[in-house]
Amino acid sequence: MKVTEVKVFPVNEDRLKAYVTITLDDAFVVRDLKIIKGHEGLFVAMPSKQRKDGQFKDIAHPLNQETRQMLEEAIFDAYEKEIKSLGQALDDLPDRD
Repeated sequence: MKVTEVKVFPVNEDRLKAYVTITLDDAFVVRDLKIIKGHEGLFVAMPSKQRKDGQFKDIAHPLNQETRQMLEEAIFDAYEKEIKSLGQALDDLPDRD
């Protein structure tokens, strides 16, 4: 499986930094991923919906760490390019090896 397209939609909110749409293998789209600023930097939140008890439940998510890392790398690369094109600072991006 490959991430064949990433669209980043930056927002100007305190913790929420961007909405993201990804396309997998030019065949499957996942919308409403979020880039959020947490206590330890930025992270990718999977699409979720609020349950009746008020908790949020992911409606789509990777099943293993390898897939999560592949998705996050593609998303953060696209986010970095988008933010640079807008001339904003990248201080919150996680360190990558």
